[in-house]
Amino acid sequence: MSNITLQIDGKEVSAKEGMTVLEAAQSVGIFIPTLCHHPSLEPYGACRLCLVELESRGRSRLVVSCIYPVEEGLVVKTRSEKVDRIRKMILELLLSHAPDAFDLQDLAEEYGADKYRFEKEPSFCVHCGLCVRYCAEVKQKKAIGFINRGTQREISFIPEIAAKECWNCKECFPLCPTEALQAAFVLTKALAFSSSSLEPSPAE
Repeated sequence: MSNITLQIDGKEVSAKEGMTVLEAAQSVGIFIPTLCHHPSLEPYGACRLCLVELESRGRSRLVVSCIYPVEEGLVVKTRSEKVDRIRKMILELLLSHAPDAFDLQDLAEEYGADKYRFEKEPSFCVHCGLCVRYCAEVKQKKAIGFINRGTQREISFIPEIAAKECWNCKECFPLCPTEALQAAFVLTKALAFSSSSLEPSPAE
């Protein structure tokens, strides 16, 4: 596999063919914010926070770095006036759903995002898909999924699967950037899971 040379924030970076711009940046310690990326999962490109500005063949454009493959001679800016402006708006939209999420608050402070700019729709889920993808790709259980579409989209545990798998797992919980997952689990447990199916046996 051949190496590819590109420039990120003025720094020459050597990346392996097949890497994404995000991976190339991370390999040399350059931080790009993201909510939906995880090294164990397939690239998803949902949150859009990792967008960067790149120049190639004399043209400048914005791309999502977690899914964009490295190319020879790319010039990448992880921070620019345009990038920061769009990240700020994305954060303000996400904060309308999860205004108390610590990860979002930290980024909001860095980018000067106003958590009160948009009307609150507190679903607490920002649709990063980490829990759904981790359960499907890593655990291969599919105990949680998305339901509904558009603005009504939300995560939901599948009771008949979750009742068997989730009590002794919960590996997806730390991945959630807003703690919406824990809330969904508690709600589903209260409404649909039988106590006997979720409580550990005396021998455990």
